[in-house]
Amino acid sequence: MLNKREFYIDGAWVAPAEARDLEVIDPSTEEPVAVISLGQQADTDRAVAAAKRAFPSWSATPPAERLAVVERILEVYDSRAGDMGWAISHEMGAPQDMAVEDQAGSGSYHIRNFITAFKDFKFIRPLGDHAPTSMVAWEPIGVVGLITPWNWPMNQVTLKVIPAILAGNTCVLKPSEIAPLSSMLFAEILQEAGVPAGVFNLVNGDGQAVGTQLSVHPDVQMISFTGSTRAGIAISKAAADSLKKVALELGGKGANLVFADADETAVMRGARHCFYNSGQSCNAPTRMLVERSSYDAAVETAARVAMETTVASAHQPGDHMGPVVSKQQWDKIQDLIQVGIDEGARLVAGGPGLPEGVNRGYFVRPTVFADVTNDMSIAQQEIFGPVLSIIPFDSEEEAVRIANDTPYGLTNYVQSQDGARRNRVARQLRSGMVEMNGVSRGAGSAFGGVGMSGRAREGGVMGLEEFMDSKAISGWDREA
Repeated sequence: MLNKREFYIDGAWVAPAEARDLEVIDPSTEEPVAVISLGQQADTDRAVAAAKRAFPSWSATPPAERLAVVERILEVYDSRAGDMGWAISHEMGAPQDMAVEDQAGSGSYHIRNFITAFKDFKFIRPLGDHAPTSMVAWEPIGVVGLITPWNWPMNQVTLKVIPAILAGNTCVLKPSEIAPLSSMLFAEILQEAGVPAGVFNLVNGDGQAVGTQLSVHPDVQMISFTGSTRAGIAISKAAADSLKKVALELGGKGANLVFADADETAVMRGARHCFYNSGQSCNAPTRMLVERSSYDAAVETAARVAMETTVASAHQPGDHMGPVVSKQQWDKIQDLIQVGIDEGARLVAGGPGLPEGVNRGYFVRPTVFADVTNDMSIAQQEIFGPVLSIIPFDSEEEAVRIANDTPYGLTNYVQSQDGARRNRVARQLRSGMVEMNGVSRGAGSAFGGVGMSGRAREGGVMGLEEFMDSKAISGWDREA
């Protein structure tokens, strides 16, 4: 078992002010893989103070030098990809190959995209030809608190830490206490890359302690949070008294609109996407809306995909689905599967209990419900597990109405060979993102939602601007 009881503060690994230990559980085995310490008020204060001391120097560092630091981070990060995959696989259950290629790989992807965006970023820009002496300046905010989840650890850490420090901020990261090992390795990477002391700090802890302390701390100027909608609301309330900026990336209940003219792989692609990462993605297409004439065939295909999806230990190589992250999460998913049955949805694959041949680990059977109505709990609540709900529709207008009938608004999906219809529907869907016909968002495209999904924008130029304040300057001498 690993002992990871220290925090990374002011460029060094330091012992917590008070020992309060927590075991990190391997979801494939239900056995402890590491012991960490949970931070207290004194630890949070120490980290914030280090970030505050470092801010004047770091914010004044020329952008080219900040960029060079991040380029070194990428170099070291890529050299530790195997270690990062091991950490993610053992802390949250991503299968071995997926943990290296997709989970750890998402970090490299975002760092590269931020480097590209930053090279062309203009910190001082003319307002326009109509106002030749008016400029817009983009400036760092100050000390930022970053709170990240367990489901895509490096995806979220790099989407926050990298733009924050490129923008000239200093930061304190509180990763999920359920999956902290990857973030501690990330701190080692930043230390090896030569990030100046105090620019990046890490304190482990739970949301009620360190998360709340960062939210109310008077020296923290911004909170960037990814997690549940419930926690995001609590953070917003806690941060209100200090009027700090709050950026929230929260839950989702994505609709995948499959029209009768969709390509022949659309249903299979949608079902696999739902089960990807054991269903633990906020942008998962968990509601499949299918045009009535194609409905029966779609149900049959989705059920077959579920039955053909192999479930196995995250420690094994191969293309399979691993466990969900914890017993608490497993219990929640099981409860909602049973609620789906009780409310009258037709179970066509999977269901409650462990998969066949499994007697330990937090494994869930890939599950498909048909004949779902959008008022059912499984259509309205974010299950965060491999559970697909299929709903029929009779018209384009009905499909849009059902898709929008949710408090969430993160990602929706459209499958149709009719380009005019795709464009029309995409504009009508109330969400921060729409992906069509299996085409992923372009590199540097912003990730974020509307409504109860929060309104943060992460990635690319918009992700950089999220960590800056804009300043309007008039009377600028453009010849100076």
